[in-house]
Amino acid sequence: MRMTSAYAVALLIISLRQASPAGVVDSSAGGFTVKEIVSIAAAPAEVYRRMTGDVAHWWNPQHTFSGSSLNLSIDPNAGGCFCEKLPDGGSVRHMVVVYADPGRVIRLLGGIGPMQAMAAVGSMTWTFAADGSGTRLEVVYAVGGYSPHGLQRMSVAADGVLREQVERLKRLIETGDAGNPLPRNK
Repeated sequence: MRMTSAYAVALLIISLRQASPAGVVDSSAGGFTVKEIVSIAAAPAEVYRRMTGDVAHWWNPQHTFSGSSLNLSIDPNAGGCFCEKLPDGGSVRHMVVVYADPGRVIRLLGGIGPMQAMAAVGSMTWTFAADGSGTRLEVVYAVGGYSPHGLQRMSVAADGVLREQVERLKRLIETGDAGNPLPRNK
C-alpha cells in the first residue's frame, strides 16, 4: 500500500508540473528551460509581425545594454539578428534567428543578458497558434552550458525577464501601450 501511495503522489506531482502553463520547467547545474504561455487578442500573423517588427516598443528598456529599447531590432530571417545599437557605433548581437516561419514559429539562438559572458547558450522558440479569434503564444527558452556556480540559479531570473517581455508584447498589441518604464541611467 505504501508503494501505491508514493506512486499516486508522484503521478500527481508530474501532472501538476505538466499542467503548469508557465515558469521554470526544469533546472540543473548544466542548464534550464523556462516556458511562457499567453493568449493575445490578435491573429497569429499580426502577433508575429509585432513581435519581430515592434521589439523597440514592447521590450523593457531596463533589459538592454544601451538603456533604450529603441536601439533594438529583429531581422526575422534565418541568419537575422536580434541586435542592439550602442553609443559610439557599438553593437550587441543578443541572438541569431535560425528558423522563421512567419505567423507560426520563430527560433533564435544565443545567450541573453549575463549569459553572454558565460559558456552558456540557449534556444528560444516562439510559437504562434490560432486560438479562437486570437493567438496562443508559447515561448520556450532552453539554456545549456557551464557556469562555476551552476546555471540553475539563473532560471528564475530568466523566467521573470521573459515573462515580463511576453506580457508587455500582449499589452502593446491589445492596448497600444506596453507600459514602458523610464530608461535606466547609465
